[in-house]
Amino acid sequence: MKHLIRFCSAFFLALALLSASGCASTQKQEGTGEYVDDSVITTRVKTAILQEPTLSSAEINVETFKGVVQLSGFVTSRAAITKALEVVRSIPGVSSVKNDMRLK
Repeated sequence: MKHLIRFCSAFFLALALLSASGCASTQKQEGTGEYVDDSVITTRVKTAILQEPTLSSAEINVETFKGVVQLSGFVTSRAAITKALEVVRSIPGVSSVKNDMRLK
C-alpha cells in the first residue's frame, strides 16, 4: 500500500512538472501568460489607434509578440506613420515597435 501511495505521488508530481513546462516560452513560441499579455497589448494598441482621429484604424494591422508590436498596412502620409508610432510607444507593456507601414 505504501508503494502505491509513493508511486501515485511521484506520478502526479511528474505530471504537474510536465504540465508547467508545457506553458514555458521559447524564442519562437510564447508561453500562456505571455500570450495573454500580448493579447491585452494588441487590444490597447488597436483601441488607441481607433481613438486617434488622424489615423484610419482599418488600414493599420497590429500584431504583438513578447511585447514587441508590429504595425503594418498602408497609410496616407508620413505624419500618420509618425503619429501611429508615437501612440503605440505610449502604451504600457510595449517594449518596442516594428514599423512595416507603407505609404499609399
